[in-house]
Amino acid sequence: QVQFVESGGGLVQPGGSLRLSCVASGLTFSMYRMSWYRQAPGKERELVAHIASFGDNTTYADSVKGRFAISRDNDKHTVYLQMNSLKPEDTAVYYCKATFSYSQNLVYWGQGTQVTVSS
Repeated sequence: QVQFVESGGGLVQPGGSLRLSCVASGLTFSMYRMSWYRQAPGKERELVAHIASFGDNTTYADSVKGRFAISRDNDKHTVYLQMNSLKPEDTAVYYCKATFSYSQNLVYWGQGTQVTVSS
């Protein structure tokens, strides 16, 4: 059974930092591309960052470029999202997503972790 444990969310002031973690189990982690998505109230879920199976390629939404960094540790089955210079508009539920490298139809989602940026 595939499971994700997400952590690291919380309340932070504007300009602050958080580091999200997503630990996966029940799958061959290195065979999955990993992504972070977010969904703010009343808005559609959007892609924040993506990392290839062995971390050799990353992409970011324009809104987070230069502030967020995605990374992964395949030995620990973990993907991270370092978030710096946080803004109120970064407030959302953040989800990790695993996509099988050989079929985009096989995907798994984490349960989400709340990030709130407010003074």
